[in-house]
Amino acid sequence: MIKGKVVTFGEVMLRLATPGYLRFNQTSEFNATFGGGEANVAVSLANYGIESNFVTRLPKNDIARSCEMDLKKFGVNTDDIVYGGERLGIYFLETGAVSRGSKVVYDRAHSAISEIEKGMIDWDKVFEGVAWFHWTGITPAISQGAADVCLEAIQKANEKGITVSCDLNYRKNLWNYGKTAGEIMPALVAGTDIVLGNEEDAEKVLGVKPKGVDVTGGRVDADAYLSVSKQIMKQYPRCKKVITTLRGSINANHNSWSGVLYDGKELFKASNTYQITDIVDRVGGGDSFMGGLVYGLLTWPGRDQKALNFAVAASCLKHTIYGDYNQVTVEDVAKLMDGDASGRVAR
Repeated sequence: MIKGKVVTFGEVMLRLATPGYLRFNQTSEFNATFGGGEANVAVSLANYGIESNFVTRLPKNDIARSCEMDLKKFGVNTDDIVYGGERLGIYFLETGAVSRGSKVVYDRAHSAISEIEKGMIDWDKVFEGVAWFHWTGITPAISQGAADVCLEAIQKANEKGITVSCDLNYRKNLWNYGKTAGEIMPALVAGTDIVLGNEEDAEKVLGVKPKGVDVTGGRVDADAYLSVSKQIMKQYPRCKKVITTLRGSINANHNSWSGVLYDGKELFKASNTYQITDIVDRVGGGDSFMGGLVYGLLTWPGRDQKALNFAVAASCLKHTIYGDYNQVTVEDVAKLMDGDASGRVAR
């Protein structure tokens, strides 16, 4: 194990997906798995040999128990999960194809974590021996209580000198408890060292927008994000790195995929832009990028280019794997980074 643990905090849900490319009104059954932004990151890191601890609030019932067992199967520590509330959140997924995009329907109102309150989690205990804390913009969008606890965790991590990372992850369908992302997120981002987002996140959450970007036409210019990165660092002086995923959506089955990282002095561009065709599952793509990035920054301090390349390759592979979790190893990612995308059978 690499020295120092990573803690992630957020909601994990039951995922109910239509088989294949069936629409909701066509199916009579759903495939059940589990997933959620921060849990997905924890699974990625555990697969890479990082000691990972996922913190959330779960109800005491068989579905939640199955979810916890699923996380443990991948090597994620669940000892600091707190219990209470009545239900696990659910999301329904309809996978798109070609010119028809995917759809997500949330059923997470009154979930256990949405009713979490400050003081329920002993962050001093959780952060013992921890090097890194990760959160996403999904968590404070769930409820005021979840936002308060997320801020509580960030402030405690800051006190202890723990690196804090965030995926801005704007979800317009979640911000419905009377507050907007613009009202809640700035205080949380102010305590964050590493910020990940895409062009929509930057605009909707932080009010900054890149110029010269046409993602719907499948064209993304990495240089267009330099001004955004500089604006974010100016607004949030604690921020040391801003990372942007570059997804060009040719159609639902074909995306281009790359990324950039700005460290305040230099804009690093991923060495490869991958053409991902025949996508199996793009849900969790950003989380797999974040998992790869955290691994890279912890493993190769000062080698931002290598960390970025690892994150892009790891998330490229995620698009070939069904479910939220990126079930790949360091060796799998290294093989792609070295240029082997043949997909040949390993015997």
